[in-house]
Amino acid sequence: QVQLVESGGGLVQPGGSLRLSCVASGFTSSPGAMTWYRQSPGKEREMVAQISTGGGNTFYAASVKGRFTISRDNVKNTVYLQMNNLKSEDTAVYYCKAGSVWGQGTQVAVSS
Repeated sequence: QVQLVESGGGLVQPGGSLRLSCVASGFTSSPGAMTWYRQSPGKEREMVAQISTGGGNTFYAASVKGRFTISRDNVKNTVYLQMNNLKSEDTAVYYCKAGSVWGQGTQVAVSS
């Protein structure tokens, strides 16, 4: 069964940090490029960051560039999202995507 499982969400104060993880399993070959999305209540799901299959190319949304870092460990079939200097507007459910497969999401809440 192909699946993506996210973890690492939680409640953090503004200016704090969190690291999200997404473990891929059941893929018969490399999951390929992997992407983090997020969705806040009442808003459309938006792409946050993407990393190529080999990890050499990355893309960030303007709203997170310079604060978030995406990386991957292809031995562990895991993609990470390091989030620093978090802001209240980063509050959302964060999802991992590979191909047409979505994870279940992990909640990030930034509040004092």
